[in-house]
Amino acid sequence: MAVQALGVAAAANNPLTQATAQPLAGGTTLIDLMKLDVMRPAAIVDINPLAQGWSAIWPGEGNLRLGALAKMSDVAAHDEIQRNYPVIANSLKLAASAQLRNMATLGGNVMQRTRCSYFRDVSYANCNKRNPGSGCAAMDGFNRMHAVLGTSDQCIATYPGDFAQSLIALDATVEITGKSGTRSMPFAELHKAPGNTPEIETTLQPGELISAFVISGRWPRSVYLKARDRQSYEFALSSAAVALDVQDGTIRDARVALGGVATVPWRARETEAQLRGQKFDDSLAQRAADAAFADAKGRQHNSFKIALGKRVVARALQQAVTMEI
Repeated sequence: MAVQALGVAAAANNPLTQATAQPLAGGTTLIDLMKLDVMRPAAIVDINPLAQGWSAIWPGEGNLRLGALAKMSDVAAHDEIQRNYPVIANSLKLAASAQLRNMATLGGNVMQRTRCSYFRDVSYANCNKRNPGSGCAAMDGFNRMHAVLGTSDQCIATYPGDFAQSLIALDATVEITGKSGTRSMPFAELHKAPGNTPEIETTLQPGELISAFVISGRWPRSVYLKARDRQSYEFALSSAAVALDVQDGTIRDARVALGGVATVPWRARETEAQLRGQKFDDSLAQRAADAAFADAKGRQHNSFKIALGKRVVARALQQAVTMEI
């Protein structure tokens, strides 16, 4: 979860056939995929010397800036983040293990690749992410962990991360540095849904690296809820990042993102629309949760994620509304 394994955009296009250099930070994804023979970089470039300028945590007046090489554990433990951005702290604490969080960087975490077993096992030739045009073994195979939102007829692999859900829910901006300088864009535009080209996973250009994330405003009423097969060191079956602005019992603003159920970090805008301007009750929570999965498409083994996802969203909303801040 630590290396910006897709930071060089060409590597994301087809890591098996393109002889590209890969940046190395914590290395917890890249090294893993190299051992599995999924990625075969021609060279590895240690980017840790950039940490002096790219690992700082800057909580300012009404905004937050996180360096891409900041360690997940350092960000999760930061007092200001725990107080004003608990959804970020929680999403990081619930990811991986303590040992990995001590190594893994924020930039690498959002760039981690799917845990689809057909992608990670090279004995399966038909994986459109790994071998474009070969088909998708998960379509008719065992697909319990796969996506029900944002899928295409080319790929149903689930985006596995947690931190990205908090970023997309909070309308984060991502700063990207390359040979032409630094540019910024909404985090929501970083990942690409599979469409007809599932091997192209991001909008990064060749030679670019994520250098920082920026979040405007403070969101003390925010939670990250994660349902998984075991209590720790496991990826989400379904998760929800929720941030609310509640005044006099009325939801003035709502931000909701879903994890474990979609091919990319997923913003549930239909749910947000259901919530804004409303007084919260159990009925509203259920309607909002239903809206989040209105377009979901389950398959043989993963249809349970739709009902589970609705329960996760409803419970996350209830937890956020009742927070003491």
